[in-house]
Amino acid sequence: MKLIVGLGNPGEKYKDTRHNVGFMAVDYIHRHFGFGMWKEKFKGEFVKGSIDGEDVILLKPYTFMNLSGESVAPACKFFKIKPENVYVIYDELDIQPGQIKLKQGGGAAGHNGIKSLDQHMTDKNYHKIRMGIGHPGNKHEVSGYVLRKAPADEFAQSEKAIETYIPRLPALFAGDGAKFLNPNEPL
Repeated sequence: MKLIVGLGNPGEKYKDTRHNVGFMAVDYIHRHFGFGMWKEKFKGEFVKGSIDGEDVILLKPYTFMNLSGESVAPACKFFKIKPENVYVIYDELDIQPGQIKLKQGGGAAGHNGIKSLDQHMTDKNYHKIRMGIGHPGNKHEVSGYVLRKAPADEFAQSEKAIETYIPRLPALFAGDGAKFLNPNEPL
């Protein structure tokens, strides 16, 4: 069983902000692969479904970004999911909009949602699907930047990346990150 977590902030105020690309991606997975009704638990929403024969749980923590680990760790424990079967989708400042990079394990690189997961997970060997949002150019502008809605063209780039890469999740589940990241390679 796999757990896919989309990081973001709950509520209308944060909908479509750069910090919520993780929620956007999980909502797309939900629609694209035909998952059922969301249920409230683990300080968030979750739903069970299947992707290419693989049992999958989607989770959107409603703890706010900085406390995401308070949702993810209990879900992992409840469903007995090992960290290597956890995939966390979140925004990344150091990657341009429309681009996605993968990482397994490693540090938080300053991302507060990942810091929270690292504090609450006993093993940090989970997968990170890092969706680019670009950097405002000044570190003092980061907080406001991630909490603002992206301009239409940038939002469209994020949507296009989600639509391009998310259907390729079976390759990632099979351990082929290169195939997941290469939309020109057939599945």
